[in-house]
Amino acid sequence: MLKRKHYKCLKYIDYIPDIISDPDYIGINPNENDISIEMIKRYSDNVLVGIKLDSDGEYLYVSTMHDIQESKISRRLFSGRIKDRWKSSRIN
Repeated sequence: MLKRKHYKCLKYIDYIPDIISDPDYIGINPNENDISIEMIKRYSDNVLVGIKLDSDGEYLYVSTMHDIQESKISRRLFSGRIKDRWKSSRIN
């Protein structure tokens, strides 16, 4: 994260379990060949955590973590790349 200048996310490292267990938005990254899940949580910054499945399929790992702008969340919701967890889980 330091190499890519994602300084804002450093303060959220300890929040990874919370982001994974209770995301506000969830989706799949269509640009990855392997299974890659994106989870977004709103704090004072919007934080995206990317999780990949190991190539042998033996374990999951956090592949990326960075802040994400509100406009990107809106575009991803509109395109269907991510879903609002709360709206998707409601029964009509």
